[in-house]
Amino acid sequence: MIYFIGAGPGAEDLITVRGARLLAQAELVIYAGSLVNPALLSYCREGTRCLNSASMTLEQVIGELAACPQKAIAVRLHTGDPSIYGAIREQMDALDRLGLRYEVVPGVSSLFAAAAALKAEYTLPGVSQSVIISRMAGRTPVPQRESIRTLAQHGSTMALFLSAGMLSELCAELMAGGYAPNTPAAVVFKASWPEQEIVRGTLATIAGRASHIRKTALVLIGGFLGDAYEHSRLYDPSFSHSCREAET
Repeated sequence: MIYFIGAGPGAEDLITVRGARLLAQAELVIYAGSLVNPALLSYCREGTRCLNSASMTLEQVIGELAACPQKAIAVRLHTGDPSIYGAIREQMDALDRLGLRYEVVPGVSSLFAAAAALKAEYTLPGVSQSVIISRMAGRTPVPQRESIRTLAQHGSTMALFLSAGMLSELCAELMAGGYAPNTPAAVVFKASWPEQEIVRGTLATIAGRASHIRKTALVLIGGFLGDAYEHSRLYDPSFSHSCREAET
């Protein structure tokens, strides 16, 4: 059986219990070595064959998974949650064509590890109730309707992957799309890893402050990083809901 497992954001104890259990049972593990913390391989038993996919092609990865005995457990270990920039669709389609069974085990995305590192809440009442997850166009293009400048028109919280190496251009596009120069911004490098680093600023200043960070980082934009917000009505004594009557 083949399992696509989300390794979590980096810290070895932020993998799910299910993911750790399957790693301990696996005969083959193919891991995204450029992104996955190698400490996670400590969950594997002695003798597990571990391959770093950083230099492998899609065909090589599929070939190794397909060659694993049918009754054995093979793991494709991806960073964060594999559904976000995990490139798993093409792998699953290839396995479907071969008639091979697989399952996906979700993981903790760096999106949430970054918020935890910042001690922040993405969806603050009166500030933003939406989170836009996207990336800057680079060597890999994005649809024009999803350009940073277009998405910025919403004014929502934004979490931008794979964009730290183009921070100056990114901030220019965000401001051109409608964000004010004083909009709070943060760059979180390797959220939850021992070498985690947080840089805070505004759209006008963050590029200069975080110029040394080029990859493995999230860029976070929006008023949720500021101080002004409304309290949730969930705990407001004057607000009734299915579990509590309003105080009079």
